[in-house]
Amino acid sequence: MTARFRELPWSDAPDGRPRRIGVELEMAGIPLETMAGVVRDEFGGRIETSGAFLTRVRDTEYGTFEIELDSLILKDRGYREHLKRLGIELDDRDSAALERWLAGAAGRIVPHEIVAPPVPLAALGRIDRMRSTLQRRGARGTQAALLYAFGLQLNIEVHSLEASWITSIIRAFVLLYEALVQAGDIDLARRLSPYIRPFPGGYVRQVLQPGYAPDIAGLIDDYLQHNPTRNRPLDLLPLFAEIDPDRVMAAPVERSLVKPRPALHYRLPNCEIDDPQWNLARPFNGWAEVEHLAADPDRLEAAAAEYLRRPAQALGQLTDEWVQRIRDWF
Repeated sequence: MTARFRELPWSDAPDGRPRRIGVELEMAGIPLETMAGVVRDEFGGRIETSGAFLTRVRDTEYGTFEIELDSLILKDRGYREHLKRLGIELDDRDSAALERWLAGAAGRIVPHEIVAPPVPLAALGRIDRMRSTLQRRGARGTQAALLYAFGLQLNIEVHSLEASWITSIIRAFVLLYEALVQAGDIDLARRLSPYIRPFPGGYVRQVLQPGYAPDIAGLIDDYLQHNPTRNRPLDLLPLFAEIDPDRVMAAPVERSLVKPRPALHYRLPNCEIDDPQWNLARPFNGWAEVEHLAADPDRLEAAAAEYLRRPAQALGQLTDEWVQRIRDWF
């Protein structure tokens, strides 16, 4: 199935370069070394293994790809401290054997993840070709098991660091959120997990108010007041930490996990990598709808006004109706 990626309305980054995108794919059913080989076959480079939980493909066309078991306590070997408290010391041989066992056991519920470096938007087709190869090699995605709350994460480089541009993206996203959930058939396990909790209703109503146009400090403060967490379908902490790190790190956020970068961290989509009919264009084109709405001020204002007219106490009951109204807009 050929992936067709919709063009974004803004093609350049703040410094005038073409915008780039980072892709994170979570999956199961395929060893890290196999994943690394697929990356190298597509992008070149050399494979470097760092234990049972982390492998890198260095010196590719675009930099380093990381292939890892996505559990911080395993990657950082935090379990060793717990063993020491119990009086258990491991030699190198025992440690390697334990890591192999942990990797096999954890791999049943903890995703294996490919974290790609930023690539030009034009290279998304090659990332999707890599995805297709992984699918043929047996990778399993979100809907392969009840506990597989696996996701696809996109880090889309911003067009502008100005508050007005970021505000338009936020407003467009919250307006389209329910439609994106329905169109993407977001898995129940993922929706029940803490990782992609929707923006609070109070924040949504605040940013959609007519005349909402804060400066960058006000925009960040409003966001942090309602969203002091990475666990949002559109995580803006990395972007705001890039713009004003002191302001973000002074808030009660997961400081050690926030990585500053000039990118919009879109965490909502499933990773349905085991479905041969699925490809990266589906979630990416959903994101493209957000940007196209943000780029149309008249349509954005009209949609915001209509959204705010919905009775607040009935929002949950009107989800399907609102999704249909949003589709009518497009």
